[in-house]
Amino acid sequence: MFSKDIGIDLGTANVLIHVKGKGVVLDEPSVVAVEEKTGRVLAAGAEAHRMIGRAPGTIKTVRPMKDGVIADFDMTEKMLTAFIDRLGVKGFLSKPRILICCPVKVTAVEQKAIQDAAIKSGARRVYIEEEPKVAAIGAGMDIYQPSGNMIIDIGGGTSDIAVLSMGGIVTSESVKIAGNTFDRDILQAVKKNDRLLIGEATAEQIKKEVGTAFPGAQVKTLDIRGRDLATGLPKAVTVSSAQVAESIRESVAAIVQGAKNVLEKTPPELSADIIDRGITLTGGGALLDGLDKLLAEELKVPVYLAEDPLGCVVAGTGIMLDSRKTNFQKK
Repeated sequence: MFSKDIGIDLGTANVLIHVKGKGVVLDEPSVVAVEEKTGRVLAAGAEAHRMIGRAPGTIKTVRPMKDGVIADFDMTEKMLTAFIDRLGVKGFLSKPRILICCPVKVTAVEQKAIQDAAIKSGARRVYIEEEPKVAAIGAGMDIYQPSGNMIIDIGGGTSDIAVLSMGGIVTSESVKIAGNTFDRDILQAVKKNDRLLIGEATAEQIKKEVGTAFPGAQVKTLDIRGRDLATGLPKAVTVSSAQVAESIRESVAAIVQGAKNVLEKTPPELSADIIDRGITLTGGGALLDGLDKLLAEELKVPVYLAEDPLGCVVAGTGIMLDSRKTNFQKK
């Protein structure tokens, strides 16, 4: 009869949805598959992700999010509609209220696009919150005290770095380099060094299984298959952790520099708190082996990986939905 309030982590790589009173009910890739001629949605999420690189010309697979913001409005709306319809959170007479996250430093136009897509997918009201703030709450950080808390949220499209105090963001930076960039770096390195053409899924597999940000942190190898650029025939090669570390070195350095920039702009009293408390690492990109060690070495501050890096943002939306009940009633 009645609709439920929901929180959405609308990520470049994954969409996670929290339904009030139920917890996290959806965690699927940000992909939608549509019929080329009619635009009819055939699949969304994991099922659509399996079609990438394997679908015939009549089916188009799209990642509608790029760098944490909407790249294709219509496809984002279709993807969100498919997910929300699947969950059955719309009431008979009412629509759900949605709390949705966006990266820091997004423009008013980008924020409005996120809001409009959520409304068109079936929301009654849409509330926007900045991702690092929500991730910090989801990671269990007490950001409402007058003390400094620093978070680095590495998602699929952006790395959001922020220092928070008294419930707000004091200094922040959004770097358009994250997990998907690592995948592209690996793909290009394999193409250049091994003369082998591989797909996105294989590049992501390499990152997850043998990838490392800290040279020498792990020594692993993985046999992969693709198309030989010289002959056009299938070919297998072996990729090592050292090769992956070298291929993503520049991208990792850009994230490190972003964190340094934020620390340089942080007031001295809050900097002292960060030395004591350390930096919390969240987001799917934070799962890259050795990244916490590299950041700690470069920033000279302890760096801790959150207990559930992937789920911090959506967990934060759940906490905020509970605490914002009165705010929802006022708006």
